[in-house]
Amino acid sequence: MFKKIGKSLGFEKSSQFATKVLVLSFPTALIFLILSMFKMVDPLLAVLSMATVVGFNIILLLPMTIQLQQIKHYIMAMSKGENIENKAMQLSEEETKDIVDAVNAMHRFWAEKTNTLEAQTISDTAVLDSLPDPILMLDQVGYIIGANLAARNSFGKNITDKNIDKLFNSHSFLRATSKVLNKESEAENLIFYVDKPIDQKLYAHIKQLPWLSKGKAVAVVSIYDLTKSLKIEKMQSDFVANASHELRTPLSIISGFIETLQTSAKDDPEAQDKFLKIMSEQAEYMSALIENLLSLSRIELNQDQAPEGKHNAKEIIEEVAQSLTIKASEREMKIKTIFETDNEKITCDRAQIKQVVQNLTDNAIKYGLSGTDITLKIKDVEEIPNSISENIATGPAIAISVNNKGPKIEPENLARLTERFYRLQEHKDLNIKGTGLGLAIVKHIVMRHRGNLTVKSNSYNGTTFTIYIPLSISQE
Repeated sequence: MFKKIGKSLGFEKSSQFATKVLVLSFPTALIFLILSMFKMVDPLLAVLSMATVVGFNIILLLPMTIQLQQIKHYIMAMSKGENIENKAMQLSEEETKDIVDAVNAMHRFWAEKTNTLEAQTISDTAVLDSLPDPILMLDQVGYIIGANLAARNSFGKNITDKNIDKLFNSHSFLRATSKVLNKESEAENLIFYVDKPIDQKLYAHIKQLPWLSKGKAVAVVSIYDLTKSLKIEKMQSDFVANASHELRTPLSIISGFIETLQTSAKDDPEAQDKFLKIMSEQAEYMSALIENLLSLSRIELNQDQAPEGKHNAKEIIEEVAQSLTIKASEREMKIKTIFETDNEKITCDRAQIKQVVQNLTDNAIKYGLSGTDITLKIKDVEEIPNSISENIATGPAIAISVNNKGPKIEPENLARLTERFYRLQEHKDLNIKGTGLGLAIVKHIVMRHRGNLTVKSNSYNGTTFTIYIPLSISQE
């Protein structure tokens, strides 16, 4: 009977409504049974009384069971993330209302906590990903359970869930990591070397996380790549050494001639004229060298600042050609200009681009064969040629080329032309003056503009230097 009633009311089998009614009615039924056995109550009256008690129990339990069943479905829907706003409930008991209110309050509390934690997690992840150096989070056994963007870019996107010993093959690093993980040391700092994927010198800071930190992470590893900074230090030291050497030679020449003029050539006008001319040439060379050094320093100072102004490339070419016409005519050369571009203006530092074209044209006049032509050409290109080592802009660009009909430059020398103070031996043998910094300046200016520099040289068409400058530079 109870099962039929429960089924008709939509009770679930798990509600055990009938069992509860029978259990609640059992003590009363037992009393009436004993009274009937001792003939203290008429059996018919006992049955009627028992039925009345069962009816009262049903009336008492029915609303509670229905409301508890509603609360159960409400909480289950909430646990599954369903929309609970549409779950209408008819509650009459104060206790059940209090339970639902408490459940709703708890749900709101944990929802707010979850939102706060998600926002904090997103914020923490964004901060870690913005850091330039790799950061790794390790669990107790050395597995990587977290890595910032720099670490994923350096060591691979699938770096997580790998053990740290699969990442670096350095015994000193792994020994230091083990000491921190085993709580033998709170922090370890060391410099170590790795040869994969490339030879690198790295600095690592390994530190225990406080016990208050959440999750499985017990240690954090910060990696700093010292390879680039060491190369820069070496370049700086080489630069100072080369600059000192380049300045020492003319200074020693001038010093020697001054001493000669003060002694043996004191009364020799012919020798004085000769020595003063040489001293003047050496002073001009030092002045040019110092000016180029200062220029290179200024360029490097603004290396990371992208140029913003729009300037006419054709006008720059024409100005350079006009300014060097007299110098070219001294070697019986002519400067020709060819314009194959529809782009009037490009994003650039006008003074620097003019310096680039002027340096290349001046070199073309200096090292070209006398009586030949210098050709300055500008044209449109869809893409800038790729560079292995530099960050090249994408999209349309212009190509400015400077060609002379000089001797072929051998391939082994082409790669070194933009090195500071590098000069071809044949140019030194011919006593052609130069500081060896002009092409280094060109390279750094082109790098600042996120362009590229190419050099082609052969025996029938001479040497062509081409710079590629993007029409616009994105501010990334």
